[in-house]
This record gives sequence, C-alpha cells and structure tokens, in this order.
Amino acid sequence: MEFLDSAFMQRALLAAVLVGITAPAIGIYLVQRRQALMGDGIGHVAMTGVGLGFLLSTSPVWMAMAVSVVGVVIMELIRWYGKTRGDIALAMLFYGGMAGGVMLINLAPGGSTANLQSYLFGSLSTVSQSDLVSICVLAGFVAVVTIGLRRQLFAVSQDEEFARVTGLPVRVLNLLVAVTAAATVTVAMRVVGLLLVSALMVVPVAAAQQLTRSFAATFAIAVAIGVTTTLGGTITNYYVEIPPGATIVLLTIAAFIVFSLIAAPLARRRARAAAGSAGDPAECAIPGRIPGQAGAEV
Repeated sequence: MEFLDSAFMQRALLAAVLVGITAPAIGIYLVQRRQALMGDGIGHVAMTGVGLGFLLSTSPVWMAMAVSVVGVVIMELIRWYGKTRGDIALAMLFYGGMAGGVMLINLAPGGSTANLQSYLFGSLSTVSQSDLVSICVLAGFVAVVTIGLRRQLFAVSQDEEFARVTGLPVRVLNLLVAVTAAATVTVAMRVVGLLLVSALMVVPVAAAQQLTRSFAATFAIAVAIGVTTTLGGTITNYYVEIPPGATIVLLTIAAFIVFSLIAAPLARRRARAAAGSAGDPAECAIPGRIPGQAGAEV
C-alpha cells in the first residue's frame, strides 16, 4: 500500500474513482438511446478545446468543457433538423474538432502534438491539484443529473414520444444528457484519454446488462465495474510502466467477457424455469408481472 504515500497517486486514485462513477452513470442513458459512440464524437470535439487552452494559456480542462458543450449543442441541432445529411455534418464536426485541436496546439507558444498525448490517452502522473478540483466539480454535476433526474432521463431514453405525451420537456432533457456526456468526457480525459473514454461509458453498461434486467441494478453494477477497473488500471500503472488508459479499457473489456460467460448458464436456467412455470395451471390463474417489464424498474 505504499502507493498511497505518494501525493500524485492520491490525486490519481481520486480521479479514477470519479471517472469510474461518472462514465457508466451517463453511459447507461446513451446505451438506452442507441448513442453508444457519442462519447467518442465528443472526445474529438474536446481536442479543439484542449488546443485552445494551450493557445490561450488557460485551463485545458475548462476550455475542453466549454468547446464540448458547444459541440454537443450543435450535435443535437443536427439530430433534430439534419435529416438525411445529418451523418455527414456530424462527421465533419468530429474530424474538424480533431484537426482543430492539433492545429491550435501547434500554434501555441512552445506547443507540439506531444502535449496532446496525455489528453488523448490519459496520464495519471500529470493530474495536478487544479485538474482534480475541476474533475470534482464536473463529476458532482454529472452525479446530480444522472441520479437526481434518473426517472425523467430514463423515460426520454426509452421512448421519446411517450415521454412527450406525458408532458416531459424532451428536447431540454436530451440536451441535458448531451451536456452531461460532455462533462463526463472532460472528467475522464486525464484518466483514460479522449480517444478511449467512450469505452468506459459503454462497456460497463453492456457488461451489467448481461446479468440484470432492471435499470437500477444495471446502473449499480455498471458503476461498480467502472470503479473497479479504473482503480485496477491506476494501481497497475503505478507498479508497471504501461499506459493507464489502455489498461483500464482492457480490464473493462475483460469484465464484459467474464460477465458474458456467467450470463450464458443463467439465461438457460431462466429459460427452463419460464418453460416450467408456463405449463403450471395454478401459475396461469394468478395475475403477476407482465413479462419484459423488469427493465422498466427505475
């Protein structure tokens, strides 16, 4: 446990825990909305913010957050009004963001693409005290939104038309999900990197869905996987000189494989139990839960 004596490891571990919580917390809504790769697109746009931060000699974290918010607003506008040309516009936005980041950081005094490496792939040893404060503030915002508004966000993610009929402000909630995803990418870029953050937002959720049916259980297990893998990758990086971001993502994928292997026999057991209960007349006479409704528990 000697790694706890190091100040930079204390900052790295705290940042890892916050990322492990926030990434799956917003990722579950993106998966429900079938926008699993949204985090990847935001990461491309955030590169322009990082480059702008270096150019203006200000905080790359907050500048990345500001540019990401502008980017996700444009993404939502394209999704609402883009129609058939929307995918082309999004592609230009994503790759323009990446190119803009490279260009701006090279224009910065003393800047080079080497400065981008820690933001692209994560660098726990460079997490400063000011970075940690920014990460804590943004993580708090993500936690408040994803937990405090979970019922509304779940309803919108499941069925926008039904949510609109019930009186929910669908477009406002969609925009809030996008902005929260932008904040999550900004939180995670110092730990797993802009190019790998999408995996941490999606894979823990996909792993949890192998075993659970309810939203609450999926949320809890996905966050547990996120925290475990980020801490595991961070501690491994302390003892072995390997990239922390790549290690965390590979551990997350390994967790998905393990959960998938566990889920297969459980699924067969559930199928046999369902087949047995279907032939029981007494069971048919008692009203119960409609099959498939477990996923609607929030």
